[in-house]
Amino acid sequence: MEYNLAGINQSEVRHDIGLTFARILRAMLRQAPNIILVGEIRDQETADIAIQASLTGHLVFSTLHTNDAPSALTRLIDMGVKPFLAATAVMAVLAQRLVRTLCLTCRQPHEPAGTLLQAVGLKQADIAGRTLYRAVGCKECRFEGYRGRLGIFEMFTMDTLLRELVNNGASTMEIREQARLSGGLRSLREDGVRKVLDGTTTIEEILRVAGAVFAAGEESEL
Repeated sequence: MEYNLAGINQSEVRHDIGLTFARILRAMLRQAPNIILVGEIRDQETADIAIQASLTGHLVFSTLHTNDAPSALTRLIDMGVKPFLAATAVMAVLAQRLVRTLCLTCRQPHEPAGTLLQAVGLKQADIAGRTLYRAVGCKECRFEGYRGRLGIFEMFTMDTLLRELVNNGASTMEIREQARLSGGLRSLREDGVRKVLDGTTTIEEILRVAGAVFAAGEESEL
């Protein structure tokens, strides 16, 4: 489905007639746009064109399927993008997940078990003086205990040290560690934990949505 937006040209991908991401990108670049939005980078050809567009002065926005923000760089390299090109072209990476928010009508104060706190890197001292809640369920939320959704995010911007790491073929873990040191990267887990401590959602919901991306032994910075 397309929307009529002033100043924006859109094109639908149709593989059955050969109208692919790569062909559309090449055609759009000939029109000298200022900003390009690519729905998803899924192969080397699309990645190469997006990288070249970025290097020639275009602002390119796109998505990648990865577990977290630092993995986006290694994912591009795995696709076949040369490390020095990925290091030069990428400006910032944002990862996001949607979590359900607690129903304000029926949520109840709750003290999670120690094992549950440990699963998200929390200690009893971290929740002292705070009220955590659990999902209950009522007519307002159709007896689900949750009503609405909220994003949890992690984002980092590239700097000289990160570009050097990527150019040298660093692992995702090394990129993550440097992003935390130089850019104050807050992980998906940490952002989720903040929303738990605010009474917005539950630990169970954070584990359900972002459990697969938790770093072993990572300490929460609250």
